[in-house]
Amino acid sequence: MSNHYPRDLIGYGATPPHPRWPDNARIAVQFVINYEEGGENCTLHGDDHSEIFLSEIIGAQPYPDRHLSMESIYEYGSRAGFWRLYRLFTEAEIPVTVFGVTMALERHPEVVKAMLDADWEIASHALRWIHYQDMAIDDERAQIEESVQRHKALTGKAPAGWYTGRTSPNTLALIAERDDIVYCADSYADDLPYYDNHYSKPLLMVPYTLDTNDMRFATPQGFNSGEQFYTYLKDAFDVLYAEGKQSPKMLSIGLHNRIIGRPGRFAALKRFVEYVQQHKKVWLCTREQIAHHWQQHFPVK
Repeated sequence: MSNHYPRDLIGYGATPPHPRWPDNARIAVQFVINYEEGGENCTLHGDDHSEIFLSEIIGAQPYPDRHLSMESIYEYGSRAGFWRLYRLFTEAEIPVTVFGVTMALERHPEVVKAMLDADWEIASHALRWIHYQDMAIDDERAQIEESVQRHKALTGKAPAGWYTGRTSPNTLALIAERDDIVYCADSYADDLPYYDNHYSKPLLMVPYTLDTNDMRFATPQGFNSGEQFYTYLKDAFDVLYAEGKQSPKMLSIGLHNRIIGRPGRFAALKRFVEYVQQHKKVWLCTREQIAHHWQQHFPVK
């Protein structure tokens, strides 16, 4: 077999490192709000077709003209859903990381101000909420640079974190080229951060999740009630919290304004937040805090 296989199927193996979370926490819990509304596929944005991904319309077709129903579903997220989530997390004083699509943030300065006032981390979710799989490498590189510069103009600083979500085969290599991105979240490969050494320099990965994620309300065989979502999050937390007595891990919770922001789903998230707050030795943090902690305690060798 080739010694140049560009995947790591072993990771930390049977003995993952003890992360030494602050205050000897048994688990690091990290909430992500994906802000995508206004950056999705839409003929108004010069795209060939309407959005088909992550909405109430499961199996949506790519219309070559405006899809007003799809547009309004996304609009719910920026008009109503975001503010419901914002009130929950600010009142609970829980830090949040936002995966912010640059074009979407630019269309709603009021939410950017709210994020900054709450001292939330605003990571980059790429320039657009579109598929990058078939994009030419030079075009993607240019979009990454444009996204960083426009993000800086919006928020006052470059993003510490990057998450494309709908990646291409070149995405991680392109992020590794840069010196201004602290970590990348385009991985689902572990319960702990790790360095990906397959690129021009080691790339710190702070893995994300697609299972403890409200996106499963919008996929076949996903959650069909808030109770299922709550139970799934609680089970994930309980398993990792128990393991954390000897081997602490991290738990990411992925949220979308237009999905979990709906009242019938939001109640489950609120119950889970209250459940987490009943436990001691829980580090509620941003992904940037996790990345800096990892760099400090587990520097690149």
